[in-house]
Amino acid sequence: MPDLDMDAELAIAARLADAARPIALKHFRTGLSVDAKPASEFDPVTEADRAIEAQMRALLAQWRPEDGVLGEEQAETPSRSGHTWVLDPIDGTRAFIAGLPTWCVLIALYGPDGPLLSIIDQPFTGERFSGVSGRGAWLDHASGREPLKTRDSVLRVEDAIVSTTDPGLFTGAEADAFAQIAQSAKVRRFGLDAYGYAALALGGVDLVIESGLKPWDVGALIPVVSGAGGVITNWRGGPAHEGGQLIAAANPGLHAQALERLAGAAL
Repeated sequence: MPDLDMDAELAIAARLADAARPIALKHFRTGLSVDAKPASEFDPVTEADRAIEAQMRALLAQWRPEDGVLGEEQAETPSRSGHTWVLDPIDGTRAFIAGLPTWCVLIALYGPDGPLLSIIDQPFTGERFSGVSGRGAWLDHASGREPLKTRDSVLRVEDAIVSTTDPGLFTGAEADAFAQIAQSAKVRRFGLDAYGYAALALGGVDLVIESGLKPWDVGALIPVVSGAGGVITNWRGGPAHEGGQLIAAANPGLHAQALERLAGAAL
């Protein structure tokens, strides 16, 4: 498999995010209709989700026809190149339909071993968080570009700002393990979806813990968080890019402490 020009691939990711922005903003805070996917609990999908993914897939078919595509709203396109684009057109659809600006467009490029680069884009605030594995992470916004750096001064859960999208999504041993961490944390903030991981990369949030995730939920998070100096794994401490249980921490010391507390519920 030939080496990739990471700058060229990141430029493709940025162009995908550029194409998604006007579609998302066209529908945000408009009272658009919501459908529910077949599931045991409410799993919303909107015209914006479908239109953004369709547009990104159409562009990739032109620009990277040999690459695979794995997205939330359509069937997987197999890769012929060994590389796959992993897309979540609107991560945080519940926030989107509620008019809350914590949803994001997630774009990641995977190689055989996981994500190589990614973008977490928030069209409403104009913030674009980018990361390249082994290189770093940065934020682009109206005022320019700045490097991302997680907070390395918080080493105890008791001093941490802890987040999850919805603590009600944990059940059984997972719920008990998360509750123990949340109750001992200094601050708890819920409902942030992918924006919580962006906040961690910015040096605000210290710990994000979630479960039941899909590859398109997590792929774009990994290069941004790790590129900013954070640690992101599953609850066993292994690779997280296939989804499931996820823990992101601002630094290795905090990650190790939280991981120890989650060990009894790790799958």
